[in-house]
Amino acid sequence: MDDAVPEAPPAAEEEPAHDPAAPAPLNVPRTPTGDADVDAALGRLGDADHLATDGHMDVYEDVHRGLRDALTALDARPGPPVPPRPYEHRS
Repeated sequence: MDDAVPEAPPAAEEEPAHDPAAPAPLNVPRTPTGDADVDAALGRLGDADHLATDGHMDVYEDVHRGLRDALTALDARPGPPVPPRPYEHRS
């Protein structure tokens, strides 16, 4: 008679349970615009993919600020020079 205790079968590795509240990438495509400032701001949206929902607001506010700054910079750029007014002779 063998008094050896049989080994228990190895425990199967459990898959982590799906947590619907866990951060998950949205995988929203971001098409480059050609404007470096705008593209950088839009690229920042990807940071929200790794945050819980309560952290999204900080990212969205930062992106909004960056886009607003990019639009403001467009208004600040000098346009083409204004042509001089023709000389008017008054008698």
